[in-house]
Amino acid sequence: MGPELALRIEALLGQRAASAHAVGGGNIAASWRVRLSSGDECFVKDYGDGPAGLARCEADGLRWLAEGKDLGVAEVLGVADDAPLLVLRWIESAPKRHDFAERLGRGLAALHARGAEGFGHPQDNFIGSLAQSNAMQSSWPRFYAEQRIEPLVRLAAEAGRLSSSVVKETEMLLARLEDLCGPSEPPARLHGDLWSGNLMVDSDGSPCLVDPAVYGGHREIDLAMMQLFGGFEARTFDAYHEAYPLAPGHEERVALYQLYPLAAHVVLFGGSYASSFAETVRRYL
Repeated sequence: MGPELALRIEALLGQRAASAHAVGGGNIAASWRVRLSSGDECFVKDYGDGPAGLARCEADGLRWLAEGKDLGVAEVLGVADDAPLLVLRWIESAPKRHDFAERLGRGLAALHARGAEGFGHPQDNFIGSLAQSNAMQSSWPRFYAEQRIEPLVRLAAEAGRLSSSVVKETEMLLARLEDLCGPSEPPARLHGDLWSGNLMVDSDGSPCLVDPAVYGGHREIDLAMMQLFGGFEARTFDAYHEAYPLAPGHEERVALYQLYPLAAHVVLFGGSYASSFAETVRRYL
């Protein structure tokens, strides 16, 4: 850590950084484990020249998820917009509790049930480094089409990562969303980017959420994201369903709700994600 970053931390927290060690923290920010002059430890994410507002959006998202104390959520200690910087309380992980999976399932069900103001969010934010529009919509199918799938498909096509035929097939799918999205439900309070890398184990051995991309949406989309790359126990999904049963036909909608994270991966990485996205679209035509 350089002296400039140490000064920024001191200005933000009112404490001197006594020591610092670089740690892994994703590919968007440089991350540090910092011991403050008080002896407390924190996790510092330095976004450098990342997108404007990224640190603030992450901080606001964490606070929104933490409001009901339904699940553990990383605690925000400070955030700076100029020279973007986010400081979180350090999470010292312990071995998982025997009921970790059940706590996660039931906690996520409670978080979703806490609800949101509507389909969307008062502010736009990010999924990874990609801008995420949260303009409110009155219906979930319309929000999913206009604020989630369409913008990313457009970006992917402009980058040459999706063919015109796949774009046309996606348009055909989106025209059918009213029939495909399942029974109407109130907007759930979503993490928005819930893969296994965004879940930690806290000092109590309990689940703790990090790196959100929050908004109000259909609760099945968080669950679909959890199944896209794996890493979650079957007991988590069973416990969720026991606490907050899913609507009939939810098994058939899993791939539909994986289209959004797949589209994000197409934009960011291309390659095999483009073929996975196309195959998923064709499944619903």
